Amino acid sequence: MPTAIDVAKYILSLTDEDSGELISHLKLQKLVYYAQGYCLAILGRPLFADRIVAWQHGPVTLSVWEAYKGHGANPIPKPDGFDRNVIDDEARGVVDEVYTVLGQYSAWKLRNMTHEEAPWANVEINEEITPAAMTDFFRGQIVA
Repeated sequence: MPTAIDVAKYILSLTDEDSGELISHLKLQKLVYYAQGYCLAILGRPLFADRIVAWQHGPVTLSVWEAYKGHGANPIPKPDGFDRNVIDDEARGVVDEVYTVLGQYSAWKLRNMTHEEAPWANVEINEEITPAAMTDFFRGQIVA
């Protein structure tokens, strides 16, 4: 099973820096969260085992926060030498779709979206957003 860092690196590897497509730490956190939520709902399994907690600006995966906190609000560069095969094809398909659909939004738009959704809104700050809560919510977001 990949780690949340693997998923973050994969998302960063999808950016087209030459076209000005850049991802901040805040945006990356939200895309990692949405990737986990949709994998839980669509595949019936987690994408990664790392915990997600509710912070002031939305869901945060602590390992990703630790890895990229030094970038502040600046764009995070694409990773060098990332092996995309650490994430299986089925899960990569879900992450790709999350990136295509939600990656077009700004970090603050994604932050605000998470604040309106049950997984973040129904827990206290610093509490875990459980996989069960994410599964329940994201299953309701899937259009058949």
